Amino acid sequence: MVDPVTHFEIYAEDPARLVEFYGALFAWTIDKAPGVDYWRIQTGAGPNGYNGGLTYRPIEGPRSWVHYVTVEALDEAVARVLELGGSLLRPQAAVPKVGWYAVLADPEGNIFALWQHDRNAMPPLEPEE
Repeated sequence: MVDPVTHFEIYAEDPARLVEFYGALFAWTIDKAPGVDYWRIQTGAGPNGYNGGLTYRPIEGPRSWVHYVTVEALDEAVARVLELGGSLLRPQAAVPKVGWYAVLADPEGNIFALWQHDRNAMPPLEPEE
């Protein structure tokens, strides 16, 4: 049986803060569902992507998966995260001949990663001693 990921949720103490953050960072369409404290996220990913939600943190510090969002220019996207109040947890690293990634946190401390495809990606060579 194949079970694809169909939905994601982002938790926050102040969801409105993250509506602005993710809307500005990824140009996601985020709207508040009528009558409940839940914001619907449309990533614009088309039929092969998936959408999610944003809501108040249901319990203290839930563990979570790290979602990777593909960007065209990793350096620019990381700079934008920092500009918008997020933080860099793991600097850019290579998956050899596949791409680059960095792990970040939004202003509420939720962890996510950015991914850039690059068939030429290679980690720097270690200096010989």
